[in-house]
Amino acid sequence: MREVESRTGERNDGGQAGLTELARSQAKVTEVYHERCTKAVQRYLDAVKTASEPWLEGSARSAPPLDLWRDASAYWLDFTQRSILFWDTLRQRGNNWIEHEKAGKPPLLDFDWETIADARTFERPVNYALLRIIPPDGIKTDPQRRPFVIIDPRAGHGPGIGGFKQDSQVGVALKAGHPVYFVSFFPEPVPGQTLADVSRAEAEFLRIVGERHSKTRKPVVIGNCQGGWASMLVGAIEPDLVGPIVINGAPMSYWAGNDGENPMRYAGGMLGGTWPALLASDLGAGKFDGAYLVENFEYLNPANTYFDKYYTLFSKIDTEPERFLEFERWWGGFFLMDRQEIKWIVENLFVGNNLAEGDAEWSEGRAFDLRAIQSPIILFASLGDNITPPQQAFNWVADIYPTTEALKANGQVIVGLMHKSVGHLGIFVSGAVAKREHTQIVDLIDYIEHLPPGLYGMQVEELKTDGSVRYDVLLTERRVEDLQILQKYGRKDEVPFETVETTSEAFASAYESFIHPLVAAMVTPAGAAMRRTMHPQRAQRWAMSDLNPFLWPLKGAAEMVRANRAPRDNKGPMAMMERWTAAITSASWDLYRDLRDAGVENTFFRTYGPTSIGVAAEQKEAVAEEPIDVRNAPLVKRALSRLEEGDPTEGIVRAVLLLMKAGTGRRRLSAMKRTRELVGKDVGLLEMPAEAAREIIRGQSYIVDFEPVKALVALPKLLRASADRRRLLDLLDRLEGRIEANPKQIALLGEIRRLLSRDGSDGEATGSPITEPKAEPPKQLRPLAVKQESARRARDNRRARARP
Repeated sequence: MREVESRTGERNDGGQAGLTELARSQAKVTEVYHERCTKAVQRYLDAVKTASEPWLEGSARSAPPLDLWRDASAYWLDFTQRSILFWDTLRQRGNNWIEHEKAGKPPLLDFDWETIADARTFERPVNYALLRIIPPDGIKTDPQRRPFVIIDPRAGHGPGIGGFKQDSQVGVALKAGHPVYFVSFFPEPVPGQTLADVSRAEAEFLRIVGERHSKTRKPVVIGNCQGGWASMLVGAIEPDLVGPIVINGAPMSYWAGNDGENPMRYAGGMLGGTWPALLASDLGAGKFDGAYLVENFEYLNPANTYFDKYYTLFSKIDTEPERFLEFERWWGGFFLMDRQEIKWIVENLFVGNNLAEGDAEWSEGRAFDLRAIQSPIILFASLGDNITPPQQAFNWVADIYPTTEALKANGQVIVGLMHKSVGHLGIFVSGAVAKREHTQIVDLIDYIEHLPPGLYGMQVEELKTDGSVRYDVLLTERRVEDLQILQKYGRKDEVPFETVETTSEAFASAYESFIHPLVAAMVTPAGAAMRRTMHPQRAQRWAMSDLNPFLWPLKGAAEMVRANRAPRDNKGPMAMMERWTAAITSASWDLYRDLRDAGVENTFFRTYGPTSIGVAAEQKEAVAEEPIDVRNAPLVKRALSRLEEGDPTEGIVRAVLLLMKAGTGRRRLSAMKRTRELVGKDVGLLEMPAEAAREIIRGQSYIVDFEPVKALVALPKLLRASADRRRLLDLLDRLEGRIEANPKQIALLGEIRRLLSRDGSDGEATGSPITEPKAEPPKQLRPLAVKQESARRARDNRRARARP
């Protein structure tokens, strides 16, 4: 009886605690909502004030009436001419769109190319193809250099963004002398193709590229946006085919973000999960229209979608049309997906976030495991990216490697690069980003495979000398725990997304059972094609083309205007009035967006927050009994078992790693280049296959991290021959005069010299006692690792209970 009363009391206490937590959570939601609305209004008022300052400070109000009349006359003539040219540019956009559709929507690359493989002919066909980029005149590539394979995003648009202009990822790699291949795709999916089929096809492409360049190292894979997680999927299922992976603006952790900054992550919850995507696919006769995805992107910034980009064209009509038309040709090329593809993407990524959690299955019972990737990974994100915020690009690292020790124990090298301001598309298409960041990434590729396991921050430094600008790369060792700095309030706000996933599963099950059979039976391919044609994203293009007879006079009128273009006074009162009106209009759209996003966020957390209190409680109660011992990880255990074994190359690598460990944790690319020029051939890694060299560096780094003193003492046993010891001492002498060593490194150099000062074959040290202080090795994973594993088990149990 007492036991029953005790349990009842515990439930009551737990219920009261849950109500208290709920009240606190809802109060916080209200506070954040009010704060966001207040800031939105203040930003609008500030924009109005800024736009009005020229009027308040200018002399337009006191201008003589005759001057005002002249200014108004000149302005309205200019306004009329700009209007004709503006509408003619939109007419040209429509014509370009129709021509591109008739041509079959080929990849919009600024380079010539040839098809190497068409995946529509594979055993499991998909609508993908492998292209070889033909270098332009004046650029020569070396077939002995490792090839680059670029995978563009299939997120509604067509392929080509990675080689959209000469200053692009394709152009940078070509200029560096690398052969470049491009993974393209066709507008229509092969019926029944899946994401697993696509991953297999891309793996086959890498196998083909590897065979074409069999005497060089494995190809570098560059993935843009959703092409980034596609690259990671290939690396997970076929790690032996992949060299270093570079993923740019790639969303890997879809739940991640900051309150008030990343509204797109709430879309899945606000729409009820996956069923809208399934309905859209059914209305498309089994095909999902990429125009819906483009519409989602444009939803994020209505000011740009409905006004800014058009006003920029209108205000710069004499210079802007070429750039506008070039971009719109790509932006308006809408591609389709098979129903199974979009279902997998939405279930496992947008709503489920299963890729970061290791639950995204590519076949029955077989999930993509990102820990299987053996190659180094470079992550490139931007603080100015509102489509893939940095949290979504980086948090997956902490999801699968809760601590730095866990990442190192898996032998992984991850380099993170953060841009301060460029937007999502700018990561791929900006010429400035290509010249600066992408050029340095290509330069770093040859050195990244010789880094010891760990997480590194990459910073591109601009150096100005004698009027010229050059760049250098600074790599700084970071900890996985440092990724928390990207979160303003921690990651507790991701808990409601687990409720979204459960809700989505229930709605999707109901849709598949009751609605899908009816819709699928009623929809015809012809009707689906008509609906796609009438989609607003397409209609606004073909309606503003020569298909519209009302626009036929525009071409002649525009030619007449260009022949008689009147000069424009940008400082007159009327021009000032135009700019003021434009600024107020744009600010009004921004105010609408900010209030809308604040309302969506408020609704999301009020809807899913209360039901997630129990989830948070379960996670909080999941406490580990014993921490995990990293020393028992297979790679670490094997390396430590060979602490006193190894050849001279391993001995030299160990000595270098000991010196690096005593340093600042920073490495400059320029210094790495000088070091390789000085001693690269003497170390012996450059002639080895990349995998063998990486295994040596990985193994010795474990020994140095876990047993630094024993590693130093055992160094003579790896360099038993006098010639080998002399080789290392000569190498250190050459390096000492060319590197900036700190006092700790100088002392360590002395210890190494004393250890190896006498010749001998017994491998015993004969120098002075070692005084190097013993570093505290990382013995155990922190409890966070086990907490996350316990939380995962709790989530799985909830899913099992929720399923019928």
